[in-house]
Amino acid sequence: MGKNFSDFFLSSECMIRMASGWFYLSCLLLGSLGSMCILFTIYWMQYWRGGFAWNGSIYMFNWHPVLMVAGMVVFYGGASLVYRLPQSWVGPKLPWKLLHAALHLMAFILTVVGLVAVFTFHNHGKIANLYSLHSWLGITAVFLFACQWCLGFAVFLLPWASMWLRSLLKPIHVFFGAAILSLSIASVISGINEKLFFSLKNTTRPYNSLPSEAVFANSTGMLVVAFGLLVLYILLASSWKRPAPGILTDRQPLLHDGE
Repeated sequence: MGKNFSDFFLSSECMIRMASGWFYLSCLLLGSLGSMCILFTIYWMQYWRGGFAWNGSIYMFNWHPVLMVAGMVVFYGGASLVYRLPQSWVGPKLPWKLLHAALHLMAFILTVVGLVAVFTFHNHGKIANLYSLHSWLGITAVFLFACQWCLGFAVFLLPWASMWLRSLLKPIHVFFGAAILSLSIASVISGINEKLFFSLKNTTRPYNSLPSEAVFANSTGMLVVAFGLLVLYILLASSWKRPAPGILTDRQPLLHDGE
C-alpha cells in the first residue's frame, strides 16, 4: 500500500513538473506574441498613419488601437493567467489575488485612455459615436470588464464573502473572463478591418488590391488572434489548473479557498 501511494505521489509530482515546463514555454511564446501585437500596432500607426498626438486630431485617434490592443488583449490576457503560474499553487493566495487585480486594473486604465482618445477625436471632428458593430462589441467588452473587475474585487479579494458564495460565483467569473477576452479580440479584428476600409477607400491602391499597409495590418490582426487563442488554451488546459488539495507535498500546503 505504501509503495503504491509513493508511486502515485511521485507520478503526480512528475506530472506537475512536466506541466510547469510546458507552461513556461507557452508563457515565453505568449510574451513574444503579446509584445509583437503592441509593437506592430504602434508601427502601423507611426509609419502609415502619421504618428501620435493628443489634440483631437486624427493623430490622437492613433492612440486608440494601440491602447486597446495593449489593455483589452495583451494586459488582460496576461492578468487572466496569474493563477496558472505554478508558484501560485502553494502558499497564501492573497499576493496572487492582488497581482491579478492590479494587472487587470492596469489593463482597464489603458482601455479607458484608449476610449478617451477615440471619443475626443470623434467629438472634435463631429463624427458619430457607437454606430458600428466594432464599437458595439468594444463597448460591451469594456462594460463587462468593469463589472467583472468590481465583482472580483468585492467577492474574491475582500474578506467578507463566504466560501459558499465564492464557490458559486467562481465558474461565472471564469466564464466571463474568457468571454470578455473573446469579445475584445473580435472588437480588435473588426476595428482593424474598419480602419483599413476607411483609410484605403480613396487611395491609388485601395484595400481590395492588398497594399503593403493592408498586409501589415491584417498580419497584426492574425497575431492578436494567435495571442488570444493561446491565452484561452492555457486557461482551459486542465494540466495547468490549480491542483486539487493533496496533490502537492505536505511541506507546501495548498490553501484551497474556493477561487
